[in-house]
Amino acid sequence: MVLAQQRLWMTDVMRSEDGHAQERSLIPQGLEHVREDDLGIEDRHFCPLGLMVGMARRGAACVVRQHGQLQGELLGPPVRTGMTRSGPVYEQPMRIRDPDSREAMRVRRITITLKVPTRDGDTAWHMLSHVPRGRASATPLARLYGKRWSIETACFEITTPLACESNTLGYPKAALLTFCLALLAYNAVSLIKAALRSDHGRQKINDEVAGYYLSLEMGRTYDGRMLAMPAPHWAYFRELSDKACAEALRALAASVNLSKYRKHPRGPKKKPPERTPYQNGKHVSTAKLIAQR
Repeated sequence: MVLAQQRLWMTDVMRSEDGHAQERSLIPQGLEHVREDDLGIEDRHFCPLGLMVGMARRGAACVVRQHGQLQGELLGPPVRTGMTRSGPVYEQPMRIRDPDSREAMRVRRITITLKVPTRDGDTAWHMLSHVPRGRASATPLARLYGKRWSIETACFEITTPLACESNTLGYPKAALLTFCLALLAYNAVSLIKAALRSDHGRQKINDEVAGYYLSLEMGRTYDGRMLAMPAPHWAYFRELSDKACAEALRALAASVNLSKYRKHPRGPKKKPPERTPYQNGKHVSTAKLIAQR
C-alpha cells in the first residue's frame, strides 16, 4: 500500500496472492508506481539498495530506516543539524554497496539520538536518504520519518472497523478483492475527515475524532439511509464539480456532532507475551496449495 501522507489517502496498492510473500518481493511492482518528485517514507524492510537506486532513476527519493544487514562506509563524522521531540539530529555522508551487483550509491545518513530508548532497547534511529541537501535539510526529513506510523494507524482502521480480512474467504483472489474494497472505504472515511478538518480544524480532528467510530457509522446506518433517501437522490452528487462537492461536504461537516466520534485514549501498553512456535504444524500459503492442486 502507498499512503499519501498529507491527505491520508491510499493512492496505490501492490497485490500478491501469496500471503507468505516477503515485502521485498514486491519491490519491482512497487517501482512501477513511483513518480517523479515522489518522496517515499519507508520502514527498514524496504531498505535494499535496489529500491533506492530504482527510485533515483525515476526522479524520486526516499527516507528509509537503515536495515541492520545494509552496512556501508561512513565518509565523514556526524554533524549536528537540529532537534526533534525524540532527540538531537545528526547527519553524515555514507556510501552503500549492493553485495550482489556491487552497485554503489552515496546517501545521507541521518541519525536521531533518542532521549528515551525504545522498548526494543534502541538508543538511536539511523535513516538513509538521497534527497539533495538543496531540497531539504536533515531535521525536516527526520521529522517526516517520525510520521511513518500513520500507515500503521491506517492499517488498523482497514483491518478492524472496515473488516478487510474475512476468515471465510479462502481463495486469494477473493481476499484481495475484499482488501481493495476496504481500501476504497478507507479513502471514503479519509474524505469525511478532510471535510471535518476544514471546518473544525486539523488539530481538533486529529486529536479527538476516531476513524473507528466514523467507519462504524458508515456500516450501521447505510441500510436505513438508503430507505430514507433512495439511490436516485444521490445521483445529484455525480453532477457536481470537485469544488462544489467539497463545499457541500464542508457545509455538512459544520453540523456534525463530534462527541459521537470521540477518541478514548488507551492506557499504558502492556508488555506483549513471548511468541511461541506454532504447535499444529507449519503455516501454509493458500496460493501455493491451489497452484499445486
